[in-house]
Amino acid sequence: MKQPLVEKIDFYYNAEGYMVFTEKYHLDRGYCCGNGCKHCPFAYENVPEPKKSILLKRRSEEKDGQ
Repeated sequence: MKQPLVEKIDFYYNAEGYMVFTEKYHLDRGYCCGNGCKHCPFAYENVPEPKKSILLKRRSEEKDGQ
């Protein structure tokens, strides 16, 4: 049986009011859905090119900027 989602653990709302799934949520699900989710822990493995490369580059730039 699926457990209900818990705000601030499984998801949060961004400044625009959109629900954003956390890395924990994605890890619990167990696979990349291919939508290019912000916190995808699977390196966007199911996202089609060229979007996948764009997202990986953006993530790398964000890490370097920290």
